[in-house]
Amino acid sequence: MQNRSPAFWLFLTPVILALGIVVVIPFVYGLVYSFTDWNGLTATKFIGFEHYINLFQEKEFMNSIWFTVKFAVASVLLLNFFGLALALIVTRNIKSNNLLRTVFFMPNLIGGLILGFIWQFIFVSVFGDIGELLGVKSLQGWLSTTETGFWGLVILTAWQMAGYIMIIYIAYLENIPKELIEAAKIDGASSFQRFKNITFPLVAPAFTISMFLTLSTSFKIYDQNLSLTNGGPYNSTQMVAMEIVRTAFSDNQMSYAQAKAVIFFLIVAVVALTQVYYNKKREVEM
Repeated sequence: MQNRSPAFWLFLTPVILALGIVVVIPFVYGLVYSFTDWNGLTATKFIGFEHYINLFQEKEFMNSIWFTVKFAVASVLLLNFFGLALALIVTRNIKSNNLLRTVFFMPNLIGGLILGFIWQFIFVSVFGDIGELLGVKSLQGWLSTTETGFWGLVILTAWQMAGYIMIIYIAYLENIPKELIEAAKIDGASSFQRFKNITFPLVAPAFTISMFLTLSTSFKIYDQNLSLTNGGPYNSTQMVAMEIVRTAFSDNQMSYAQAKAVIFFLIVAVVALTQVYYNKKREVEM
């Protein structure tokens, strides 16, 4: 870093300033306010760890964490499975490759709120009509239970982000030397053996990137949760981001919500960085 030219620091300065103003400084202020009785305007008293003690005793907050963890696990598995599957499909020698890539990626361009309302119509009206027509009660009132609401959120997220994750896998799949694949075919390796011993190890870095993105995104989802289920029924499908927003703006407990946000940040950071660490180790082993 000492050998960098002045031009390097000149171009880097706006980015550092923006990061400091938008991310670092608000984070530090938020951390300080979480130890006070801040009401959104002023903080008159330092209360120490009172908020942090109370939030671990709050059943609704702990339930939202558990629901978010389950949602993140299911979403990460499905997103990476479908993302890789779609990437394998569109990297084959077929004429409609470019069209398929566009079609699969398009859901990612739709805003989360709009997407949530679209899928709410599908789950409530379309599924309801099909269930009534076929006499299948499980398709009626799809978002009225915790279990179906959970899978509704998972389906929505997988449909929206699978195309985005597909792009990451495509970048690595297209960099695999064709000579290796051809040599394996000549040696009599089956499609599964080629995937297991050549393709999968060579796209391992893509798994690290994709899992990091899907994990962090799944934990932080808010707009889809708001528009699809709004946390119902009885806040049983309420994710952490929504719970924090409601604590701040519905209950007017700004400093308490900030303490929840700090704990949420630590959980996401620890999970994401741990995943990156172990995936990097596996890349070396492969």
